[in-house]
Amino acid sequence: MRLKLNLSKNFYAISFPASLYVLGGTACVLSGQPFDTAKVKMQTFPTMYKGFVDCFVRTYRQVGFQGLYHGTIPALVANIAENSVLFMSYGFCQQVVRRLAGKDHSMVLSDLEKAAAGSFASVFSSMVLCPVELVKCRLQAMYEMETSGKIVRGQHTVWSVIKGVLQSRGPLGMYQGFSSTLIREIPGYFFFFGGYEFSRTLFTQEGKSKEELGVFPLVVSGGFGGACLWLAVFPIDCVKSRIQVLSMTGKQSGFLKTFYSIVRNEGFTTLYSGLTPTLIRTFPANGALFLAYELSRKLMMKQFES
Repeated sequence: MRLKLNLSKNFYAISFPASLYVLGGTACVLSGQPFDTAKVKMQTFPTMYKGFVDCFVRTYRQVGFQGLYHGTIPALVANIAENSVLFMSYGFCQQVVRRLAGKDHSMVLSDLEKAAAGSFASVFSSMVLCPVELVKCRLQAMYEMETSGKIVRGQHTVWSVIKGVLQSRGPLGMYQGFSSTLIREIPGYFFFFGGYEFSRTLFTQEGKSKEELGVFPLVVSGGFGGACLWLAVFPIDCVKSRIQVLSMTGKQSGFLKTFYSIVRNEGFTTLYSGLTPTLIRTFPANGALFLAYELSRKLMMKQFES
């Protein structure tokens, strides 16, 4: 009877957080996908649009409302898979950081140490993120690639993009832009978790614990962490998007070559094309993400304690 009860508790402790990530991730993607689409379009074709509002309006006029939601399915897969792997790895990486720092497993890590753990965890999440982000970015910029004459017009779906990559480059082709993803994720998630923990520290009143913070401070801290991530690594994300989208033409360039080409031919500010819609999207999205994380973590702790 006790074994049955424990199995039931463990299943509930795992399935409830997972459902939070799925529901939260779905809500974030559906509400934020038009902003992400504008970001990718502006990163890969910076001279085509005057700003993100112009990108929205012209996309709507050219291909309809659905044009703002191209790549939604891989975006959903990317969001759920990345965050599930990221936060599962985050707990493990915290233990690794404790061991490296010579701390007992029950000791609380500093904000800087938690940032380092998040940075380590991003290596694992990058492995599931890169292939689905490749498909997402290509679908989002497909119209511009066709109208600019870089690729032939046709019916493009998630499967057709995957099939095309596999036929031309094999399974490893799905990892085009992986080095750029790692270069973005490792420092990015240091600022992501570091910004989140720093903000929570500022919200914590003297004599109280971070665990006592309410919904509003958690949402604001999550949004602040997301803003820190993108402000720190947006130029790297721009290079990654270029590599993943423009490799459809058959030309493959590495991170440094692409970076120098953009700076030399288009100017350094081009690396920040699409930053505005990204920041608009990231604050509520990451606020909801960290709220789901904290709620699920506290629920799991209660389940294991009882």
